[in-house]
Amino acid sequence: MLLRKTALALTLATAAVLATTAPAAAAPAAAPTSAPAVAAARTVIVVGGLSGIAVAYEPIANRLRADGYRTFVYQLPGLGFGDIPASARAFAGYVEQVRASTGASTVDVVAHSEGGLVSRYYLKRLGGTATIGRYVSLGTPHYGTYVANIVAFLGLGSCAGVVACQQMSIGSAFLADLNAGDDTPGAVRYTTIRTLQDELVRPTGNAAVNDGATNVLIQTYCPLRVVGHLGLVLDGTAYTIVRGALADGPVRPNCLAV
Repeated sequence: MLLRKTALALTLATAAVLATTAPAAAAPAAAPTSAPAVAAARTVIVVGGLSGIAVAYEPIANRLRADGYRTFVYQLPGLGFGDIPASARAFAGYVEQVRASTGASTVDVVAHSEGGLVSRYYLKRLGGTATIGRYVSLGTPHYGTYVANIVAFLGLGSCAGVVACQQMSIGSAFLADLNAGDDTPGAVRYTTIRTLQDELVRPTGNAAVNDGATNVLIQTYCPLRVVGHLGLVLDGTAYTIVRGALADGPVRPNCLAV
């Protein structure tokens, strides 16, 4: 187990170096419109996580497009290794670009991992509740993860110098501020999705939020389904939960979906 955690820490440190050469998020481009219209072609922004390049989220984006959603993918600035509030301010600008390019008054968000914190900060601290209709997080450490804390424990410094890692550590000042008061402000419909096999969000219960959100643990409905942290954006069962949340439907995962 210690070797596994050490490998995670070293991967994080290596990725931080590589992130300095990563491209910034591209400006919104028109999404395909050939799929059947859903709720007047509602707009969805898929928000990537730490070290997540935009192309990694095309599988879930393409599922959304096939279901009729006008879909965009947002890659976090610097691949998300910097300050989360700063990333949230950049995301706020991106939301306005998408709204301007589509004419949508509100958009929905499907956010993976750190992307869920970035977009949740936008909702809670930057007035985003006026422009977001539905919020769905996938494996987001809303209350922190001890995988982030373990980097310091292993003597690699404070999260190997990665600011976002420090902020995602259990007990961080950032999380204390974000989680003060109402977890689910505004009229936004909040859904969180988590999995017992998440390697990076530990304990997995920290991927849920309070105050009226729909918190879904995949294995409550599909006990034999094995889904990892990255698998949340690829797994068919997880996607059926996302699709239901965006349609304001009940939680009815398809345990056999591919």
